[in-house]
Amino acid sequence: MNVSLVKDLSVYQLVMGVQTPPKPLSLSPATLLSLVRAQIDLLIEQQIAATLWVKLPPDKIWQSELARYQSSVGASSLIYTCQIEESRKGEAGEEKGEGEERLNISSSPSSPSSDYVPVHLPPDSQMRRENFLMALSPQFCSLILAHRPLKKSKNQTSGKINTNKNQPLLIITTVEGRVIQQVLTGIQQAIAPESSSILPASFICPTVPQGALMNQLLAKQLLRQDEINRQIITVRTNKLEQQNQELHNKEQLKDEYLKNVCQELRIPLTHMKTALSLLNSPNLKPPQRQRYLQMLNTQCDQQNSLITGFLELVQLEQNLEGTTLELVRLSDIVPGVVSTYQPVAQEKGIMLAYTVPTELPSVWCVSGKLRQIVINLLHNSLKFTPNGGQVWVRARSQGDCVQLEFRDTGIGIAENEIPKIFDRFYRVRTTATEDYGGAGLGLTIVQQLLLRCGGSISVKSKLSEGSTFTVQLATVSNIPRAIATENEL
Repeated sequence: MNVSLVKDLSVYQLVMGVQTPPKPLSLSPATLLSLVRAQIDLLIEQQIAATLWVKLPPDKIWQSELARYQSSVGASSLIYTCQIEESRKGEAGEEKGEGEERLNISSSPSSPSSDYVPVHLPPDSQMRRENFLMALSPQFCSLILAHRPLKKSKNQTSGKINTNKNQPLLIITTVEGRVIQQVLTGIQQAIAPESSSILPASFICPTVPQGALMNQLLAKQLLRQDEINRQIITVRTNKLEQQNQELHNKEQLKDEYLKNVCQELRIPLTHMKTALSLLNSPNLKPPQRQRYLQMLNTQCDQQNSLITGFLELVQLEQNLEGTTLELVRLSDIVPGVVSTYQPVAQEKGIMLAYTVPTELPSVWCVSGKLRQIVINLLHNSLKFTPNGGQVWVRARSQGDCVQLEFRDTGIGIAENEIPKIFDRFYRVRTTATEDYGGAGLGLTIVQQLLLRCGGSISVKSKLSEGSTFTVQLATVSNIPRAIATENEL
């Protein structure tokens, strides 16, 4: 059996065309679901073998209601499913919204196709903005209809653009025979002559159902609505609990962060106070004075490094979501940074070299920050490489990415410390007498910048043998998630 419409129609317009039409209410999709479930409950409980006309969203939660009814009543029921042949944008650039997708029950493997009759609708049918369930039987007829109004391009008073998400459904539910008969007449007039008859010629829609059926229907609607309300409350409660837990975790992280900052700032202050007290000694010899003055100078630099790094990290985290990405060539950045650090390398007798092919593709990075990434990593390599060591900077293509490698023959990192080196204020422990200083924020800043542009950083290291930091950056052919999200918005 197959049914086709030779002309378009709107169930909502048919209902609103009767004399004294029922008043539509602005309700949520959850309420529509509760009404549909209550209707199915009544038909199953009373074993009413009705003919159903439906157009519902394609989600399983809606399809399962029809399958539940069909499996309970069996072959004595018949379900006409209205199907939009294809989805497309409507007039004036209107996008397909909730409730406009076609319902394809006939393809459900759990439902016998003989009990489901597809009703083919044109792609631009007015029904694309409608969902409904109409039950037809000699003892009981009902109609549940949801209509989504056309959204306006712009609100003339507030200037805000309306979207499908903030527009409620106009829902009509009725058991009046005159209204349902009007809908039936409209459907019969729109059906192609060669299509099979949708109802027996003798069928007459009852004016009003029995009072007992109405009482039962009302009771089931209340039960179903209460059930959905409880589900909504549970979901919202869980969401609020999750948000509260996240806020609590953030507060704990903030407290821990401030505690670490205070501890880090206190260390150089303690050393400076010690040096100042020793400088007041009347028996202080010139070499000792010079050593304590150098201590003061070193600790002042350490304090300044901590404050600068801390402010930089705070500013970065505050502005990270608002930063933009740019395409940049490594060959335009790396050589300049390496040449800047050549004097430092020569002073320590370190061989510093780089290999960055000019033909490498451009990479995505936070605007203006690739230079900072290179500086931080190269500075670390030189700082932790003893006199006479070697440092290499190399770049190469690796699939859809460019790999930038910083390799040194420095002091290395213990295996158990490698997972911690990107933590704030973490500094590698060393038994060497030399104080390497630093704020312990450079690698944290590098990691944050790389995460923002879809890149990554990894490290391999062995004590007394050196370390290799490897940065992966997406190329122009591999759009990072951050860029894709901005384009979607």
